[in-house]
Amino acid sequence: MAPIIRSSPALAFLVLQISLIFFSSTLPYSSGSEDTYAITGRVKIPPSNVIGHLSKLSNVKVILNGGQSVTFLRPDGYFTFHKVPAGTHLIEVSAMGYFFSPVRVDVSARHHGKVHATLTETRRSLTELVLEPLREEQYYEIREPFSILSIVKSPMGLMVGFMVVVVFLMPKLMENIDPEEMKQAQEEMRRQGVPSLSSLLPSAGASR
Repeated sequence: MAPIIRSSPALAFLVLQISLIFFSSTLPYSSGSEDTYAITGRVKIPPSNVIGHLSKLSNVKVILNGGQSVTFLRPDGYFTFHKVPAGTHLIEVSAMGYFFSPVRVDVSARHHGKVHATLTETRRSLTELVLEPLREEQYYEIREPFSILSIVKSPMGLMVGFMVVVVFLMPKLMENIDPEEMKQAQEEMRRQGVPSLSSLLPSAGASR
């Protein structure tokens, strides 16, 4: 009986290991993948020409939670985020030339990953996760069309207009001035070292 007694601790330890293995195999196993879901949506960009439209789609990025995950569009315009946990998330679309409203996405664990989306800019709920641009963005200033009025209002236009007035109207005004007063004014200007108007306007001197 002594050998049996000495081997009983080893036998008990072996039975304990077998029991632990059995019970662990019967316990329910929960993996992280059961709590994550996939978010699938579509981005619609107004079509232009075929080549340009395809290049626009290839350059569009869809961003989840500020950069936690980034994906690109497939040729049909669809995108998918995998292994997204239940809760509230933010989806943003980066497309050159267009502005998209960020989208708040609620993923429901109770309804097996059902998605409810709302535009943050307009507070409008989406029945389907189809994202369209709110407006086009202009990166360059549009050149104004040619206008004569803009030239007249410019400093150069004002200067030219003043010179035209001086050349054509001043001689006629000087014709109506009394010659004696004109002579006195010229002498006064000469004493002060200021050139006379007749020296500046040859046409005025010729008319005298």
